[in-house]
Amino acid sequence: MRALTVDSLNPAVRNVQYAVRGELAIKAEEYRVKLKEKGQDSGLPFDRIISSNIGNPQQKGLDQPPLTFNRQVAALMEWPDLAQLAPDAFPKDVIARANELHEEIGSIGAYSHSQGVPFIRQNVAKFIQERDGHPSKPDNIFLTGGASAGVSLLISMLISEPHKSGILIPIPQYPLYTATLAQFSGVAIPYHLDEPHDWSTSIGEIKAALKKAKEDGIDPKALVIINPGNPTGALLREETQREVVDLCTEHGLVLLADEVYQSNLHRAAEFPFTSFKKVVCDLGSPAPLISFHSISKGVTGECGRRGGYFECHNISEDVRAMMYKMVSVGLCPPLQGQIGMDCLVRPPKDGDESYALWKQETTRIHKALAERTKLMADRLNKLPGVSCVDSPGALYLYPKITLPEKAVTAARTAGKEPDAFYALALLDATGICVVPGSGFGQKEGEYHYRLTCLCPGVDEYVGKLEKFHHEFLARYK
Repeated sequence: MRALTVDSLNPAVRNVQYAVRGELAIKAEEYRVKLKEKGQDSGLPFDRIISSNIGNPQQKGLDQPPLTFNRQVAALMEWPDLAQLAPDAFPKDVIARANELHEEIGSIGAYSHSQGVPFIRQNVAKFIQERDGHPSKPDNIFLTGGASAGVSLLISMLISEPHKSGILIPIPQYPLYTATLAQFSGVAIPYHLDEPHDWSTSIGEIKAALKKAKEDGIDPKALVIINPGNPTGALLREETQREVVDLCTEHGLVLLADEVYQSNLHRAAEFPFTSFKKVVCDLGSPAPLISFHSISKGVTGECGRRGGYFECHNISEDVRAMMYKMVSVGLCPPLQGQIGMDCLVRPPKDGDESYALWKQETTRIHKALAERTKLMADRLNKLPGVSCVDSPGALYLYPKITLPEKAVTAARTAGKEPDAFYALALLDATGICVVPGSGFGQKEGEYHYRLTCLCPGVDEYVGKLEKFHHEFLARYK
């Protein structure tokens, strides 16, 4: 009998790498289990794991509370009888919303339309129209199991010729893009963001990457923009966005706009968010655009419910029919994720019974994220050999670290990238799990790591980072 081995699997699967849940996350989970099983007898120099490797706001240890309105609507959709069993437990607007959704959906245990519940797609289209001041059509909206599912679908469809079709991705980038390209045998065409200028997007860099790709025989099909950035938190200026749209039009590129952090704005007056849908419509551009959003980020933080959408603009009806065919294979996105998206695009309004609490909760989360981000950036920038852009958006910081030559040599001897070597040592010493910059992409000879700004007890958390960094430098000086 022929055995199933790794070598017998699809080689594209073997090529997939996903640093956010890679070696460090696996080791952190091993430590977590050891602490749970042995407690003070674990022999570890820390008493808990701090999961700073992933933007998972409600994860145990990060504990961002869910929004009450969203969970109350979800509860009534799970068990409608609750409204009668506990008549004083739910505000009137929550009951009205759940009744409205139940009328449209019925039981959430049934499949929905493969593109998503039509009524919820109508509400998403209204949200987009109110945000941008331009029309949006429900038929152009696809509800998805998180934004990642939409990204994976689009990349799979765009790779028309394996190992020849390429997609431009920012460096540093969210590893979803390189992982998905590897899975579907596409080619990643990297363009570097400008760290000395706060991780800005350089049109010159994109043009240079396009030129090189074509010289190498690669057919560029699409351009990915992550705005606000992950892992950088940078926001594009509208002038740059217009240049990006013009470039896509000139070169026949599909613009893939990853906008899942659009409500995570720490200094909104100075760094506002403008959607690419608005920019494309303002310009009257024919550039094909796919825009992604999610309930996993923002102040909603409902990662486990898997809710997202993408909107098609300047995409032909026959191509959208192909998209529909492909999503139909998966039957439908999760119903609770779709309900979560309805709550995101239709939060309580001023005058609704739930509004005061919703406003209080969302304001508190925004304030905490902004304060943590600034405090962490300020203190990281005071460390020797560390420079960190004070991120104006998203959920992360991405400090650059200058490592001693002895540390680099020790890392190479151990078969590790130097920043992964640093991150592993940080985990072993403190229980803090971060993601090394080598997992996101960086310039040769530079080292970074990404950490979230979601961790409570930020003084203690940053204090551990500071202590470790000084000890690491002393060890390898």
